[in-house]
Amino acid sequence: MFAPAAEAGLFFPPELGTTALVLLLLAAFAAGWVDAVVGGGGLLQLPALLLVPGLTPVQVLATNKLGSIFGTATSALTFYRRAKPDLRTALPMAGVALGGSFAGASIASALPVAVFKPVIVVALIVVASITLAKPALGQSTALRYSGHAHLRAAVAVGLAIGVYDGVLGPGTGTFLVMAMVSLIGYDFLQASAKAKIVNFATNLGALLFFVPTGSVVWGLGILLGLANLSGGYLGARMAISSGAKFIRVVFLVVVLALIVKVSHDIYVENWG
Repeated sequence: MFAPAAEAGLFFPPELGTTALVLLLLAAFAAGWVDAVVGGGGLLQLPALLLVPGLTPVQVLATNKLGSIFGTATSALTFYRRAKPDLRTALPMAGVALGGSFAGASIASALPVAVFKPVIVVALIVVASITLAKPALGQSTALRYSGHAHLRAAVAVGLAIGVYDGVLGPGTGTFLVMAMVSLIGYDFLQASAKAKIVNFATNLGALLFFVPTGSVVWGLGILLGLANLSGGYLGARMAISSGAKFIRVVFLVVVLALIVKVSHDIYVENWG
């Protein structure tokens, strides 16, 4: 999956023009907004980065993580201040997710991504079907577990999604939200609030692996991060003020977009 970096320690792609940079920053802003509401911003930012000339796949993945962590940090803080997520659940999830993401990033080079994509499409179709079939799902919190059982379920979700984010990434926030709504019993607002804290940890875990390898394109990543940060702040405020119903609608749109995107990737890789 990973090719050696074309230029270790690259600060900014020399062939990236002004117009392309502006479009890339707009994609990062939109990605930050989507990530803050339900996750799935990688649908926008990662493909845009793939179009930057001169970057290897590992530089794209590493720089995407740097850009994304600005947005997840901002939206996590905004959600924490306004939605008051329970840190007794969110922090243990974040801790194991960080470790899982680091492990996922370290083994990604040995795993063929094409193997995972059909599984992801099936999982997303199931997620969309359940959400459409149960309009009341995620409208209010009705926890399925209590005490240690609740914490074990939350940690298991954090670990599984953390590994996925390290290996692949797109849709991490979306899978987090759905797992916390359907498996644990949170409403969409509280699930999104906790997902931002966990998603920040998964981005950090992957960066802890990528930074020592010299794969991060720092100048571009910081610019993307500032755009992602702005979108994340706006998206978090809109999600908090609009509530669970608004988040559910955006969630369904993002899930359907993910299904189309990953299905298209499978078609192009096998028959295109």
